[in-house]
Amino acid sequence: MEHLKPKHRGYYLLPNMMTMASLLTGFLGILWSIDGRFEMAAVAIIVSCVFDGLDGKLARLTNSASDFGVQLDSLVDLIAFGVGPAIMIHQWNTFEFGRLGIMASFLVMACGALRLARFNIQTGKISKKFFIGLPIPAAACTLATFVLFSSYIPESMADLVPGITLGLAFLVSILMVSNVRYASFKDAEVIRAHRFSATVTALLIFVLVASEPKLLSFVFFIGYIFSGLIYTYFFLPLRGKSFLRESSHKIS
Repeated sequence: MEHLKPKHRGYYLLPNMMTMASLLTGFLGILWSIDGRFEMAAVAIIVSCVFDGLDGKLARLTNSASDFGVQLDSLVDLIAFGVGPAIMIHQWNTFEFGRLGIMASFLVMACGALRLARFNIQTGKISKKFFIGLPIPAAACTLATFVLFSSYIPESMADLVPGITLGLAFLVSILMVSNVRYASFKDAEVIRAHRFSATVTALLIFVLVASEPKLLSFVFFIGYIFSGLIYTYFFLPLRGKSFLRESSHKIS
């Protein structure tokens, strides 16, 4: 990878400090999971995701992206969004399923590692508009927000929570190594062309989630998961059929 050098060498520290902050919060989340403080562990994963987003933004703004930073970011992501959520869900609920629970938790971590490895080798080779497979931070945040969302589940349905957790673990693991396309929100041209609409949409989402964060944050990530499935298995085939029809009309 070729990168333009920043004007000041100190700029390299800024994104790396954000990456280290992500690692720290991920580590704290693991400790809180072991102590049984699962809501704190879930919040740590979400905060780690925020730092993970900031390090990339800072690297681009300061023109300080480097191969070292890319590799460091991947290693930190595996710990914060692979190991952390795997330990959290096992200590929280999936331990009740014995070996199956261990395998489900391990699968989150293993598929996360595969997802990161595939992402690293695909960088620069595919469109930046979409991710191929569910991003590991989104998978981790789905599990984390479900921990927070579980407080809304009635006590009469509390027995279903371990099973739902197990199912979510398998779901996000499979989606991470799938070919489902997910929006990356990195298409600068679309944002520039619709600046006002993008700003209003982002503001509305922020206000809604902030009003009921435990409830709506989980709804947001579940919506993101299904958006990729709908786009890949419904929208793309329909667009392909319409393209074939247009081509046949042109030929005739």
